[in-house]
Amino acid sequence: MSSRENPSGICKSIPKLISSFVDTFVDYSVSGIILPQDPSSQNEILQTRFEKPERLVAIGDLHGDLEKSREAFKIAGLIDSSDRWTGGSTMVVQVGDVLDRGGEELKILYFLEKLKREAERAGGKILTMNGNHEIMNIEGDFRYVTKKGLEEFQIWADWYCLGNKMKTLCSGLDKPKDPYEGIPMSFPRMRADCFEGIRARIAALRPDGPIAKRFLTKNQTVAVVGDSVFVHGGLLAEHIEYGLERINEEVRGWINGFKGGRYAPAYCRGGNSVVWLRKFSEEMAHKCDCAALEHALSTIPGVKRMIMGHTIQDAGINGVCNDKAIRIDVGMSKGCADGLPEVLEIRRDSGVRIVTSNPLYKENPYSHVAPDSKTGLGLLVPVPKQVEVKA
Repeated sequence: MSSRENPSGICKSIPKLISSFVDTFVDYSVSGIILPQDPSSQNEILQTRFEKPERLVAIGDLHGDLEKSREAFKIAGLIDSSDRWTGGSTMVVQVGDVLDRGGEELKILYFLEKLKREAERAGGKILTMNGNHEIMNIEGDFRYVTKKGLEEFQIWADWYCLGNKMKTLCSGLDKPKDPYEGIPMSFPRMRADCFEGIRARIAALRPDGPIAKRFLTKNQTVAVVGDSVFVHGGLLAEHIEYGLERINEEVRGWINGFKGGRYAPAYCRGGNSVVWLRKFSEEMAHKCDCAALEHALSTIPGVKRMIMGHTIQDAGINGVCNDKAIRIDVGMSKGCADGLPEVLEIRRDSGVRIVTSNPLYKENPYSHVAPDSKTGLGLLVPVPKQVEVKA
């Protein structure tokens, strides 16, 4: 709308309000969620180390399955039937791999963002982390993307571009950047009916892309909470020597498009990287490199255990190497093993337990109903004896 068509200058006087309205309209059209006001700043320094909270809940890989994601939060008493935060001052760490293998990746990103803001207002905290699948998608590696995953991003792109067109009608607003700038129209060895979905996914998730910048720049790559260190794949002494804060800031800078080009820093790529490492995740305990684990943990003052996802544990959440490595990826997504949701709980006064939705534990006389569960599904059970986790 030109100033001639709008002599009162309404748009010019309130451009931020117009832009915010359009963004809210796009958000709701894509996710069905109206996000609460964000109390944080986009330029806020990414914190790496946190004091041990009264209650800490760790959640494994989600892989595009919104229903299972909700179940994981519900069995821990963190949300109600309307997906509202009920966790109070609980701190939650989700160890990455929201993306790939499912068709509701964006909906989970919005779901987590909403809960982050609600938790913050209630005195709680939710940390989200980068997994290898976040890194892969930012780099444009879509080997594990589903057809529904492409469709979801194409729908987002359609609404996002419509929102940009709405903004151009208002004088006083900067011309939005074309999210498709520099992206080819077709891709060799790809099916033609996937081209638009691939283009939309690249536009959203590449460094400085709207979805990457908005959601994934808030992710930690490594986090120390009390006496636990969290990482998606695993940490070696060389990673810790390089600097945990340095890793977080460099990965965030890369996602923001500040430096690094298309590819992630070297410590996020390859079999020994922080998001790909499996030295401590083999289901057979004797195959785990306990010496490397203990060496790594000894270089982080006050840390007793490493908690990680990445490798599906068919037997459920468990610990190895004298419980110094706890593996929490239970393959809950229908795109993985369709496992029953389980989460790890660490209470300051009573130690480490598993919260599970497995109905078999209802017959276990040593199980007891979770006091924080609002659904009646959750059971707090000690880790089985052979993989007992100590406080």
